[in-house]
Amino acid sequence: MLIEKHRPVWDRFVRVFHWTVVGCVVLNYFVLEEGEWPHEWTGYLAAALVSARIVWGFIGSKHARFSDFFPTPSRLRQHVQAMRSRQPEYHWGHNPVGALMMLLLMTLVLSLGLTGWMQGTDAYFGEDWLQNLHKYLAEALVISAGLHAAAAIVMGRLERTRLVKAMITGVKERY
Repeated sequence: MLIEKHRPVWDRFVRVFHWTVVGCVVLNYFVLEEGEWPHEWTGYLAAALVSARIVWGFIGSKHARFSDFFPTPSRLRQHVQAMRSRQPEYHWGHNPVGALMMLLLMTLVLSLGLTGWMQGTDAYFGEDWLQNLHKYLAEALVISAGLHAAAAIVMGRLERTRLVKAMITGVKERY
């Protein structure tokens, strides 16, 4: 049986989306001053990109579509059982746990955009609970993104693929 070694997986939109959101998160968490207009607009850009990615999840290329990787309970259960038995399944696109993480990350970015926007409204300006929520969401996003990056490295080794390279080139390679 011939094993496929290379396959185009992530299209240009998905790759540009991914790395632009990474840049927005790094800038907003580590570089830009909270409450200043560059921080706000970088957050709005990240939220707009996630909104566009959601649309792309319905109309985009095969591996960009949610139908290709949506983490249903049965897909998650099967994937976790395969990992426990040390027989990991191979997924050309996102595996079910990776898909769950992707959805969590997108939810956190959208929640940050919403809570950031709310802080600038008359109704919520200066509300401590909202500022704290925004801060905790940001911390959860950075922690989750770190877990996502670590998991990509670990899963790449387990599956014998170059996952980070694939998010740059769009081609997933097995070795």
